[in-house]
Amino acid sequence: MRLRPCIDIHNGKVKQIIGGSLSDEKGEAAENYVSGKDAAYYAGMFRDMGLSGGHVIILNPSSSEYYEQSREQALAALSAYPQGMMAGGGIVPGNAKEYIDAGASHVIVTSYVFRDGKIDYDRLAEMRDAVGREHLCLDLSCRVRDGARYVVTDRWQKYTDEKLDEDLLTKLAEYASEYLVHAVDVEGRQQGIDEEILPVLASSPIPVTYAGGVGSIEDIETLKKLGASRVDVTVGSALKIYGGSMEMEEILACIS
Repeated sequence: MRLRPCIDIHNGKVKQIIGGSLSDEKGEAAENYVSGKDAAYYAGMFRDMGLSGGHVIILNPSSSEYYEQSREQALAALSAYPQGMMAGGGIVPGNAKEYIDAGASHVIVTSYVFRDGKIDYDRLAEMRDAVGREHLCLDLSCRVRDGARYVVTDRWQKYTDEKLDEDLLTKLAEYASEYLVHAVDVEGRQQGIDEEILPVLASSPIPVTYAGGVGSIEDIETLKKLGASRVDVTVGSALKIYGGSMEMEEILACIS
């Protein structure tokens, strides 16, 4: 089990938001924290701490007036920590290699590989071939519907018909080398994790990182137990560096 750092970028600024609040139409999101420091600052901090395998996410769609500002922040973070972080947000085969060349260890993809609520395996193969399986991370972030967890796309705003289960994790491992899963319903709320999804994630044949709802060391301990120490964790809003109360050092001590 590892702590994976995160840098979320919205409207050109490093932010921590409530995941389910994103609105492309209005360009808004409910904010937990807006930093006065840029993405390169945080990437340098994670580099100096030796925390690799984290992610830099652009939360604006490419149609947003803020997209270029957010993209520049992401590229600056990758430059500050080459091969130390993954990049996500608006990734397609045509621009994926740009992020790899800029220093990303992986590109993180969701929306491009879905069509009409289903996985488009031709697009998925195209994405894999653009950068190589070893450089592809699939974002399978999910929300609860009818008691099950379904993958959501388009910055977590659209449900797909794909249920996040052991079968899906096994099937998609042919195309990617990692998964990233935000439990969107609890993301950014610091009120507890989605415990039910963790045994499913622990069944993954490739590395998987969970994000969403962590607000205490007790949450980390529960995640470690239910994930059988096989599920990595990202903590955002609860971290002191992002306005919360948790120190990264205490998390590292808990999971070591």
